[in-house]
Amino acid sequence: LKANFVLQFVFGSLTVLFALLAIGNLTGNSTILTIAGFEGIVCGASAFYLAMAEVLNEQYGKTVLPIGQRC
Repeated sequence: LKANFVLQFVFGSLTVLFALLAIGNLTGNSTILTIAGFEGIVCGASAFYLAMAEVLNEQYGKTVLPIGQRC
């Protein structure tokens, strides 16, 4: 829990994504798989945001995009 908030969100949403995919495939429920698809988009977008924030914040030496740093 010492990581920044966005990184925690990425891995949390990835865990939810894997769970939804497993449940959807085990049950054959296409609705759950559709929800998993949208969850995958959210997970990917947050990972992209984190990557860009890390690059921009390092490049400019200040917080351009906040990532919720832990103390």
